[in-house]
Amino acid sequence: MEKKNIDWANLGFGYLPTDKRFVANFKDGAWDEGALTEDATINMSECAGVLQYCQSCFEGMKAYTTEDGRTVVFRPDLNAARMADSCRRLEMPVFPEDKFIEAVAQTVKANEAYVPPFGSGATLYIRPFMFGIGPVIGVKPSTDYQFRVFTTPVGPYFKGGVKSLTLKISDFDRAAPHGTGDIKAGLNYAMSLHPIVQAHNEGYDENMYLDAATRTKVEETGGANFLFVTKDGKIVTPKSPTILPSITRRSLMYVAKEYLGLEVEEREIFKDELPEFVECGLCGTAAVISPVGKVVDHGKEIVFANSATEMGPVTKKLYDTLTGIQMGKIEAPEGWIYEIK
Repeated sequence: MEKKNIDWANLGFGYLPTDKRFVANFKDGAWDEGALTEDATINMSECAGVLQYCQSCFEGMKAYTTEDGRTVVFRPDLNAARMADSCRRLEMPVFPEDKFIEAVAQTVKANEAYVPPFGSGATLYIRPFMFGIGPVIGVKPSTDYQFRVFTTPVGPYFKGGVKSLTLKISDFDRAAPHGTGDIKAGLNYAMSLHPIVQAHNEGYDENMYLDAATRTKVEETGGANFLFVTKDGKIVTPKSPTILPSITRRSLMYVAKEYLGLEVEEREIFKDELPEFVECGLCGTAAVISPVGKVVDHGKEIVFANSATEMGPVTKKLYDTLTGIQMGKIEAPEGWIYEIK
Protein backbone atom coordinates (compact mmCIF):
# COMPACT_ATOMS: atom_id res chain seq x y z
CA MET A 1 0.00 0.00 0.00
CA GLU A 2 1.25 3.46 -0.86
CA LYS A 3 2.05 5.48 2.25
CA LYS A 4 0.66 8.94 2.97
CA ASN A 5 2.82 11.92 2.05
CA ILE A 6 3.93 12.68 5.60
CA ASP A 7 7.28 13.98 6.82
CA TRP A 8 7.85 10.88 8.93
CA ALA A 9 11.23 12.03 10.23
CA ASN A 10 9.76 15.14 11.83
CA LEU A 11 6.62 13.69 13.40
CA GLY A 12 6.11 14.55 17.05
CA PHE A 13 4.35 12.50 19.70
CA GLY A 14 0.93 14.06 19.18
CA TYR A 15 -2.49 13.49 17.63
CA LEU A 16 -2.80 13.46 13.84
CA PRO A 17 -6.23 12.20 12.70
CA THR A 18 -6.30 9.22 10.36
CA ASP A 19 -9.07 8.15 7.96
CA LYS A 20 -11.03 5.59 9.97
CA ARG A 21 -11.77 4.60 13.55
CA PHE A 22 -13.78 1.73 15.06
CA VAL A 23 -16.91 2.32 17.15
CA ALA A 24 -19.11 -0.17 19.04
CA ASN A 25 -21.98 0.57 21.43
CA PHE A 26 -23.30 -1.27 24.48
CA LYS A 27 -27.05 -0.74 24.93
CA ASP A 28 -29.86 -2.78 26.46
CA GLY A 29 -27.33 -5.19 27.94
CA ALA A 30 -25.44 -6.13 24.78
CA TRP A 31 -22.72 -4.95 22.43
CA ASP A 32 -23.58 -4.26 18.80
CA GLU A 33 -21.30 -5.49 16.03
CA GLY A 34 -19.44 -2.21 15.76
CA ALA A 35 -18.12 -0.67 12.55
CA LEU A 36 -15.50 1.62 11.08
CA THR A 37 -16.43 5.26 10.63
CA GLU A 38 -14.82 8.41 9.28
CA ASP A 39 -16.45 10.54 11.99
CA ALA A 40 -13.89 11.52 14.64
CA THR A 41 -16.45 13.28 16.84
CA ILE A 42 -18.50 11.91 19.74
CA ASN A 43 -22.03 13.06 20.57
CA MET A 44 -23.23 12.42 24.12
CA SER A 45 -25.45 13.71 26.86
CA GLU A 46 -24.14 16.41 29.16
CA CYS A 47 -24.96 13.92 31.92
CA ALA A 48 -22.90 11.04 30.43
CA GLY A 49 -21.26 8.81 33.01
CA VAL A 50 -17.78 9.60 31.74
CA LEU A 51 -18.36 13.33 32.26
CA GLN A 52 -19.94 13.05 35.68
CA TYR A 53 -18.00 10.24 37.36
CA CYS A 54 -14.99 9.57 35.10
CA GLN A 55 -16.11 6.08 34.11
CA SER A 56 -13.48 5.37 31.46
CA CYS A 57 -10.49 3.20 30.69
CA PHE A 58 -8.06 2.90 27.80
CA GLU A 59 -5.13 1.03 26.29
CA GLY A 60 -2.13 1.99 24.19
CA MET A 61 -0.12 -0.01 21.66
CA LYS A 62 1.67 0.44 18.35
CA ALA A 63 1.69 -0.91 14.81
CA TYR A 64 5.03 -1.23 13.03
CA THR A 65 6.34 -1.84 9.54
CA THR A 66 8.82 -4.70 9.83
CA GLU A 67 12.08 -5.05 7.95
CA ASP A 68 10.39 -7.33 5.40
CA GLY A 69 7.46 -4.94 4.85
CA ARG A 70 4.75 -6.51 7.02
CA THR A 71 2.44 -4.49 9.25
CA VAL A 72 2.36 -5.92 12.77
CA VAL A 73 1.03 -5.13 16.25
CA PHE A 74 2.87 -6.14 19.42
CA ARG A 75 1.02 -8.47 21.83
CA PRO A 76 -2.53 -7.06 21.46
CA ASP A 77 -3.94 -10.03 23.38
CA LEU A 78 -2.37 -8.67 26.57
CA ASN A 79 -3.92 -5.25 25.99
CA ALA A 80 -7.30 -6.92 25.48
CA ALA A 81 -6.95 -8.83 28.75
CA ARG A 82 -5.81 -5.75 30.66
CA MET A 83 -8.74 -3.69 29.39
CA ALA A 84 -11.08 -6.47 30.47
CA ASP A 85 -9.60 -6.22 33.98
CA SER A 86 -10.06 -2.44 33.94
CA CYS A 87 -13.68 -2.78 32.87
CA ARG A 88 -14.51 -5.25 35.61
CA ARG A 89 -13.00 -2.99 38.27
CA LEU A 90 -14.97 0.04 36.98
CA GLU A 91 -18.29 -1.87 36.63
CA MET A 92 -18.19 -1.52 32.85
CA PRO A 93 -19.20 -4.28 30.44
CA VAL A 94 -16.18 -6.18 29.11
CA PHE A 95 -15.65 -5.79 25.39
CA PRO A 96 -14.90 -9.38 24.28
CA GLU A 97 -11.17 -9.93 24.00
CA ASP A 98 -11.32 -11.57 20.57
CA LYS A 99 -13.49 -8.68 19.31
CA PHE A 100 -10.97 -6.23 20.80
CA ILE A 101 -8.18 -7.74 18.70
CA GLU A 102 -10.41 -7.76 15.60
CA ALA A 103 -11.30 -4.09 16.13
CA VAL A 104 -7.63 -3.15 16.47
CA ALA A 105 -6.78 -5.11 13.32
CA GLN A 106 -9.64 -3.53 11.34
CA THR A 107 -8.63 -0.03 12.39
CA VAL A 108 -4.95 -0.53 11.56
CA LYS A 109 -5.81 -2.14 8.22
CA ALA A 110 -8.10 0.77 7.32
CA ASN A 111 -5.30 3.22 8.14
CA GLU A 112 -2.38 1.20 6.82
CA ALA A 113 -1.24 4.10 4.66
CA TYR A 114 -0.45 5.91 7.93
CA VAL A 115 1.81 3.16 9.29
CA PRO A 116 5.26 4.75 8.98
CA PRO A 117 7.82 2.96 6.79
CA PHE A 118 10.53 0.78 8.30
CA GLY A 119 13.58 2.71 9.40
CA SER A 120 11.75 6.04 9.79
CA GLY A 121 11.79 5.85 13.59
CA ALA A 122 8.04 6.50 13.59
CA THR A 123 5.14 4.15 14.38
CA LEU A 124 1.34 4.08 14.32
CA TYR A 125 0.00 4.57 17.84
CA ILE A 126 -3.25 2.71 18.60
CA ARG A 127 -5.64 3.92 21.29
CA PRO A 128 -8.57 1.63 22.25
CA PHE A 129 -10.80 3.19 24.90
CA MET A 130 -14.20 2.78 26.52
CA PHE A 131 -16.44 5.13 28.47
CA GLY A 132 -19.87 5.47 30.03
CA ILE A 133 -22.01 7.34 27.51
CA GLY A 134 -25.43 6.88 29.13
CA PRO A 135 -26.78 9.69 31.36
CA VAL A 136 -26.38 9.25 35.13
CA ILE A 137 -26.94 11.74 37.93
CA GLY A 138 -26.91 9.41 40.94
CA VAL A 139 -23.54 7.88 41.78
CA LYS A 140 -23.85 4.58 39.94
CA PRO A 141 -22.55 2.90 36.77
CA SER A 142 -23.84 4.05 33.41
CA THR A 143 -26.19 1.77 31.52
CA ASP A 144 -24.78 2.51 28.05
CA TYR A 145 -21.15 2.45 26.89
CA GLN A 146 -19.06 3.13 23.82
CA PHE A 147 -15.87 1.34 22.78
CA ARG A 148 -13.64 3.05 20.24
CA VAL A 149 -10.27 2.57 18.58
CA PHE A 150 -8.39 5.36 16.83
CA THR A 151 -4.88 5.53 15.42
CA THR A 152 -2.35 8.30 14.93
CA PRO A 153 1.17 8.24 13.48
CA VAL A 154 3.79 9.35 16.00
CA GLY A 155 7.46 10.14 15.80
CA PRO A 156 10.23 8.66 17.92
CA TYR A 157 9.81 9.41 21.59
CA PHE A 158 13.40 10.66 21.84
CA LYS A 159 13.97 13.58 19.49
CA GLY A 160 17.65 14.29 18.97
CA GLY A 161 18.86 11.16 20.75
CA VAL A 162 18.33 9.43 24.06
CA LYS A 163 19.07 11.54 27.13
CA SER A 164 18.77 10.43 30.73
CA LEU A 165 15.87 11.75 32.76
CA THR A 166 15.93 13.40 36.16
CA LEU A 167 13.12 12.42 38.54
CA LYS A 168 11.93 13.74 41.87
CA ILE A 169 10.39 11.69 44.63
CA SER A 170 6.87 13.02 44.80
CA ASP A 171 5.03 14.04 47.94
CA PHE A 172 1.78 13.05 46.20
CA ASP A 173 0.40 9.51 46.14
CA ARG A 174 -0.33 7.87 42.78
CA ALA A 175 -2.60 5.10 44.05
CA ALA A 176 -4.19 4.03 47.31
CA PRO A 177 -3.94 0.49 48.72
CA HIS A 178 -6.87 -1.53 47.30
CA GLY A 179 -7.55 1.37 44.88
CA THR A 180 -7.28 1.54 41.08
CA GLY A 181 -3.52 1.70 40.58
CA ASP A 182 -3.42 -1.70 38.89
CA ILE A 183 -5.85 -0.80 36.09
CA LYS A 184 -5.58 1.64 33.19
CA ALA A 185 -8.33 4.01 34.26
CA GLY A 186 -8.52 7.58 33.02
CA LEU A 187 -9.01 8.82 36.58
CA ASN A 188 -5.49 7.62 37.53
CA TYR A 189 -3.98 9.88 34.90
CA ALA A 190 -6.18 12.85 35.79
CA MET A 191 -4.85 12.88 39.35
CA SER A 192 -1.26 12.71 38.08
CA LEU A 193 -1.51 15.89 35.99
CA HIS A 194 -0.93 18.35 38.82
CA PRO A 195 2.14 16.51 40.19
CA ILE A 196 3.73 16.22 36.73
CA VAL A 197 3.15 19.89 35.92
CA GLN A 198 4.66 20.79 39.26
CA ALA A 199 7.65 18.53 38.60
CA HIS A 200 8.20 20.11 35.17
CA ASN A 201 7.99 23.59 36.67
CA GLU A 202 10.71 22.58 39.13
CA GLY A 203 12.96 21.31 36.33
CA TYR A 204 12.33 17.58 36.64
CA ASP A 205 11.27 15.20 33.86
CA GLU A 206 8.99 12.98 35.93
CA ASN A 207 7.92 11.89 39.40
CA MET A 208 8.87 8.76 41.27
CA TYR A 209 5.87 7.70 43.34
CA LEU A 210 6.23 5.71 46.55
CA ASP A 211 3.67 3.36 48.07
CA ALA A 212 0.92 5.32 49.77
CA ALA A 213 0.75 3.07 52.84
CA THR A 214 4.33 3.41 54.10
CA ARG A 215 6.05 5.79 51.63
CA THR A 216 9.14 3.57 51.79
CA LYS A 217 8.80 1.49 48.60
CA VAL A 218 9.21 2.42 44.93
CA GLU A 219 6.08 2.08 42.80
CA GLU A 220 6.11 3.79 39.36
CA THR A 221 5.88 7.14 37.61
CA GLY A 222 2.65 8.65 36.37
CA GLY A 223 2.72 6.50 33.24
CA ALA A 224 5.58 3.98 33.33
CA ASN A 225 7.00 1.11 35.37
CA PHE A 226 10.54 1.05 36.76
CA LEU A 227 13.34 -1.33 35.90
CA PHE A 228 16.66 -1.32 37.80
CA VAL A 229 20.03 -2.98 37.17
CA THR A 230 22.29 -4.11 40.02
CA LYS A 231 26.10 -3.94 40.04
CA ASP A 232 26.27 -7.61 39.03
CA GLY A 233 23.84 -7.19 36.12
CA LYS A 234 20.62 -8.50 37.67
CA ILE A 235 17.35 -6.91 36.47
CA VAL A 236 15.07 -5.94 39.35
CA THR A 237 11.58 -4.48 39.04
CA PRO A 238 9.07 -3.41 41.72
CA LYS A 239 6.33 -5.79 42.82
CA SER A 240 3.21 -4.13 44.15
CA PRO A 241 -0.56 -4.67 43.88
CA THR A 242 -1.03 -0.93 43.23
CA ILE A 243 1.07 -0.48 40.08
CA LEU A 244 -0.10 -1.02 36.51
CA PRO A 245 1.07 -4.35 35.05
CA SER A 246 3.06 -3.00 32.10
CA ILE A 247 3.10 -5.15 28.97
CA THR A 248 6.43 -3.60 27.98
CA ARG A 249 7.96 -4.40 31.37
CA ARG A 250 6.67 -7.96 31.25
CA SER A 251 8.18 -8.37 27.78
CA LEU A 252 11.52 -6.86 28.81
CA MET A 253 11.81 -9.20 31.79
CA TYR A 254 11.25 -12.17 29.49
CA VAL A 255 13.80 -10.86 26.99
CA ALA A 256 16.33 -10.30 29.78
CA LYS A 257 16.03 -13.89 31.00
CA GLU A 258 15.39 -15.87 27.81
CA TYR A 259 17.31 -13.87 25.18
CA LEU A 260 20.14 -12.28 27.19
CA GLY A 261 20.57 -14.89 29.92
CA LEU A 262 20.28 -12.32 32.71
CA GLU A 263 18.96 -12.96 36.20
CA VAL A 264 15.63 -11.23 36.80
CA GLU A 265 13.67 -10.54 39.96
CA GLU A 266 10.32 -8.93 40.72
CA ARG A 267 10.12 -7.86 44.36
CA GLU A 268 9.47 -4.97 46.71
CA ILE A 269 12.11 -2.27 46.21
CA PHE A 270 12.72 0.12 49.06
CA LYS A 271 13.65 3.75 48.52
CA ASP A 272 16.74 3.24 50.68
CA GLU A 273 18.03 0.68 48.13
CA LEU A 274 18.18 3.14 45.23
CA PRO A 275 21.88 4.05 45.68
CA GLU A 276 22.77 0.37 45.19
CA PHE A 277 21.58 0.28 41.55
CA VAL A 278 23.80 1.27 38.61
CA GLU A 279 21.09 1.67 35.95
CA CYS A 280 17.45 2.73 35.98
CA GLY A 281 14.87 2.82 33.21
CA LEU A 282 11.19 3.60 32.72
CA CYS A 283 9.24 0.98 30.76
CA GLY A 284 6.31 1.87 28.54
CA THR A 285 4.78 1.71 25.08
CA ALA A 286 5.94 5.17 23.99
CA ALA A 287 9.71 4.79 24.39
CA VAL A 288 10.12 1.09 25.38
CA ILE A 289 12.84 2.15 27.88
CA SER A 290 13.60 5.70 28.97
CA PRO A 291 16.92 5.93 30.86
CA VAL A 292 16.93 7.61 34.25
CA GLY A 293 20.12 9.38 35.31
CA LYS A 294 19.21 10.46 38.81
CA VAL A 295 16.45 10.72 41.37
CA VAL A 296 16.24 13.68 43.74
CA ASP A 297 14.85 12.93 47.18
CA HIS A 298 14.04 16.34 48.70
CA GLY A 299 17.41 17.79 47.75
CA LYS A 300 19.45 14.58 48.04
CA GLU A 301 20.66 13.32 44.64
CA ILE A 302 20.79 9.59 43.90
CA VAL A 303 22.80 9.01 40.70
CA PHE A 304 22.71 5.80 38.65
CA ALA A 305 26.31 5.68 37.49
CA ASN A 306 25.87 3.66 34.28
CA SER A 307 22.80 5.57 33.05
CA ALA A 308 23.75 9.01 34.35
CA THR A 309 23.84 10.67 30.92
CA GLU A 310 22.60 8.05 28.44
CA MET A 311 21.05 4.61 28.29
CA GLY A 312 23.17 2.17 30.28
CA PRO A 313 24.75 -0.90 28.65
CA VAL A 314 22.31 -3.43 30.08
CA THR A 315 19.16 -1.41 29.36
CA LYS A 316 20.55 -0.69 25.87
CA LYS A 317 20.79 -4.44 25.19
CA LEU A 318 17.24 -4.85 26.42
CA TYR A 319 16.03 -1.97 24.25
CA ASP A 320 17.81 -3.22 21.13
CA THR A 321 16.55 -6.77 21.58
CA LEU A 322 12.91 -5.87 22.21
CA THR A 323 12.73 -3.31 19.39
CA GLY A 324 14.46 -5.85 17.15
CA ILE A 325 11.68 -8.32 17.93
CA GLN A 326 9.01 -5.69 17.30
CA MET A 327 10.53 -4.69 13.96
CA GLY A 328 11.03 -8.24 12.74
CA LYS A 329 14.83 -8.22 12.88
CA ILE A 330 14.94 -10.79 15.70
CA GLU A 331 12.71 -13.86 15.88
CA ALA A 332 9.85 -13.28 18.29
CA PRO A 333 8.47 -15.68 20.90
CA GLU A 334 5.35 -17.44 19.72
CA GLY A 335 2.26 -15.22 19.82
CA TRP A 336 4.06 -11.92 20.41
CA ILE A 337 3.64 -10.51 16.89
CA TYR A 338 0.17 -10.10 15.39
CA GLU A 339 0.31 -9.55 11.64
CA ILE A 340 -2.27 -7.31 9.96
CA LYS A 341 -3.47 -9.01 6.76
